[in-house]
Amino acid sequence: MQQSEFQQLMDGHADVLGSIRDAAHALHASVNQTYGHDHPYGYHLDMVVDAVRRYGHFVCASADDVLPLFFGAYFHDSIEDARLTYNDVIAVARRYMNGDQAFMAAEIVYALTNDKGRTRAERAGEHYYQGIRETPYAPFVKLADRLANITYSCTHADADNCHMREVYRRELPHFLASISPAETADQRFTLPEPMVEAIHAIIAD
Repeated sequence: MQQSEFQQLMDGHADVLGSIRDAAHALHASVNQTYGHDHPYGYHLDMVVDAVRRYGHFVCASADDVLPLFFGAYFHDSIEDARLTYNDVIAVARRYMNGDQAFMAAEIVYALTNDKGRTRAERAGEHYYQGIRETPYAPFVKLADRLANITYSCTHADADNCHMREVYRRELPHFLASISPAETADQRFTLPEPMVEAIHAIIAD
């Protein structure tokens, strides 16, 4: 999709996208989730969606996919962190889109929900990454999530972020390989090269 067309679609859906944003912010605020030491969790969600706005034209295959793509980005942590079930996510998504779109949106959210595990490696193991690779737009939204986290950890100098910066740097080759689908003919599964390059540039600095 051309960037200009993607921008026109975002502009046309501005009111709905604003409502989805407000709902996602309110959901995470309702469970007192924060990001870093100083920000409401909506700060992170907005960073993820900012990446979708910048790079979404590389992966978006249809005008009908814009709302599910943005919903998936705003609600990507809603099962894992905000106590929603899969069916809850579908019900919320149906407030803003039709049934097929709501299913696509919920599948993105479900794919990005960590598995049960005692460690970071167990929570994001091969089964988790397989689900991402097999779900339309999930690799892209996961990459947007990682771009947001890397950007934050590399621009805030407290001990927690210094630690996570090293974790992200160490994980990056495995992470990119794990979310990269074997079949890239379908653009909905691809990772935009400019986005990958941006992550490498940030983590290198």
